[in-house]
Amino acid sequence: MTGFGKVLAALALAATVAFGGNIALASDQQELVDAATKTVSNFAVDPNLESFREYARDAEAMLIVPTMVKGGFIFGGSAGSGTLSARGKKGKSWSHPAFYAMGSVTFGLQIGGEVSEIILLVMSKKGLDSLLSSSIKLGGDVSVAAGPVGQGAKAQTADILAYSRTKGLYGGINVEGAVIDVNEEYNDAYYKAGARPLEIMIEGKYKNDGANDLRKALAKIGAKKKKK
Repeated sequence: MTGFGKVLAALALAATVAFGGNIALASDQQELVDAATKTVSNFAVDPNLESFREYARDAEAMLIVPTMVKGGFIFGGSAGSGTLSARGKKGKSWSHPAFYAMGSVTFGLQIGGEVSEIILLVMSKKGLDSLLSSSIKLGGDVSVAAGPVGQGAKAQTADILAYSRTKGLYGGINVEGAVIDVNEEYNDAYYKAGARPLEIMIEGKYKNDGANDLRKALAKIGAKKKKK
């Protein structure tokens, strides 16, 4: 983990402690996986997120941040811990999750609010490869756009589409400038010391049955349309 990545992980943990309960502490990654599963379920039934479900069918991967906290206690920035799962080669199954930290001191929620659920749809191989390699800056290393929401929503072309639900509200979210970094400590604890995202998601070298419900939820929401 990079130096800045350690800062992100610390901010994500601070957000957990300050707001209590929805995402995992460093000793309990399973809570984060369970919270990610709940977030996917929330997005699956929200009537205002039809475009999210449409784009999810073509996504290469999904980064799920169950609790993204925005507040002055972290210098006006935002922080959250999340899981990243990639679509399998045959397009139906989804990988076991790797753990990441996401944050920025210049983060801006378009729809307001203090606590948000966020899902980033990784729409391109470039976007996925970037996340597998190292720390990335959204809008710099990869292109990012707020996911289109509502009737008549226009298609967006970007490596990553960002969606958010905030206290019952919904909307595309501006994550330009946010930094995402691998949470090595979480990956080590959930799988095995030295487990890397590439080995977890692409090579399938590591597994944890605790993620089965999350993988099923992703398979359901990310199912590709049947060809007529």
